Amino acid sequence: MGLLLSVNIGRPRPNPWKRLPATGIDKRPVTGPVRVSAPGPKGDGAVGLAGDRAHDVKHHGGADQAVYAYAREDLDHWGRELGRTFANGFFGENLTTTGIDVNASLIGERWRIGVRGPLLEVSCPRIPCATFAGWLGESGWLRRFTDAALPGPYLRVIEPGEISAGDPVEVVRRPDHEVTVALSFRAFTTEPELLPLLTGLDALPREDRDAIRRRLDREAK
Repeated sequence: MGLLLSVNIGRPRPNPWKRLPATGIDKRPVTGPVRVSAPGPKGDGAVGLAGDRAHDVKHHGGADQAVYAYAREDLDHWGRELGRTFANGFFGENLTTTGIDVNASLIGERWRIGVRGPLLEVSCPRIPCATFAGWLGESGWLRRFTDAALPGPYLRVIEPGEISAGDPVEVVRRPDHEVTVALSFRAFTTEPELLPLLTGLDALPREDRDAIRRRLDREAK
C-alpha cells in the first residue's frame, strides 16, 4: 500500500513556452481535504481536483486526464541526476505518492485513496511537452525524460470523494494484462513497435485508441 504525501494545486503563471496566457504546471501542496470529481470532456480546462485547472485546453484536462500522479521516489531520482531538489508538485503532479511504483501500474488499474476517498483509474502516461521543458529549464530535458520512461500516470475519476495528505493509496483492482504505464509510454514515444500490445485496452483514452488504430492500419497497407 502506498501513501499520498501531498495534494498539489496549480498556481496560474504566464506560459511563454507555448505562447498561451497561462499554465497550471506550478503546483503547490495544499492543506486540508480537496474534493475530487470527474470533469467533463476535454476542451474547457476542467480537471479532477477542486481549485485546479488546465490552461492548454486542447492537450490537457478532461475526464481521461483528470488527475496526474508522480512518485516522490522518481522526483528524488531526478534530483540526484540533475543535482537539484524538487518539491512535491514541481513536475506538475496533483498527487505526490510514496511506496507505490506508479510507472509499473497497469492501464486500467484502480486506486482507492483514503478510507472513503475517491476511486481512480489509471488511463494513460503523461507525455512531456514544451511547457514542461521550459519549466524545468534543463538542456535536452524532453529527450532525457523520455528515455528514462518514468512519466507517471494520468487517472480518471470513477467515484468522487475527498483526499488529504497522509491518505493511504490502495490498489484495489489489477486488470488481466501486462501493459504498464512505462510500457505504454515507450510505445507512444521511442518504441512504436510495442503499439500492437496496446490494442484492445478499453481503459486507454479513446483518442489514443483511435490514433493507434490509424497508425497500425497505415502500416498494414
